[in-house]
Amino acid sequence: MQQFISVWVRDPRIQKNDFWHAHMDYEICIHTNSLCFTKKISCVRRRYSEFVWLRQKLQANSLLMIQLPELPPKNPFFSLNNAQQITERMKGLQKFLELTLESNMLLSDSCLHLFLQSDLGVSKIEACASGRSHYSVSQAVLRCGCKLRRFHSQEDLLETSRKESCDSDSVRSRPNHNQEETQALSLPDRTRPNHNQEETLALSLPDKTRPNHNQEEDTLSMSVSS
Repeated sequence: MQQFISVWVRDPRIQKNDFWHAHMDYEICIHTNSLCFTKKISCVRRRYSEFVWLRQKLQANSLLMIQLPELPPKNPFFSLNNAQQITERMKGLQKFLELTLESNMLLSDSCLHLFLQSDLGVSKIEACASGRSHYSVSQAVLRCGCKLRRFHSQEDLLETSRKESCDSDSVRSRPNHNQEETQALSLPDRTRPNHNQEETLALSLPDKTRPNHNQEEDTLSMSVSS
């Protein structure tokens, strides 16, 4: 099978550093079957200044044996609200990555893989690539990009559909306790005595077993006086 490396630079977003300062970053998506990549599908976000660092780092690591492609020039009048400038910069960044990934020498650089497929910052990329971190390059790549992934392999789609079918079957076979409770509350309880009705009935009927104290007192007083 012929190997391929597809890269996209898209989805520009304005990120606010504080109330007064902001910057724009871009999503870098990789889709490949190349053996050079630990992860075949990934998405990370990078800003323009990190692209500048990457080019300088790759140029230094290659010992000037290869001339790297150019980045879109830095524009001092670049506006975060200018759609044309943002589009031109995105196209220039994507072209830079496409040309960079064509070089087998640059593909062997760990900094490039950490830049494309990890969420590490510049300083942490340098530490990881030089072996000064407690995690390897592969570990840093594999633990990143799960939430931003937009592409799915055929195995992932089959697994997702299988889980959805299992969940739907379990929901159908499981009784709906909420409906049962609602029906139980809506139906009258014929087996339970109605205490309110009993009390009302007791108050409405005369109590023939209890003596009438008023009649006894009146009879006694009349007999004494007579």
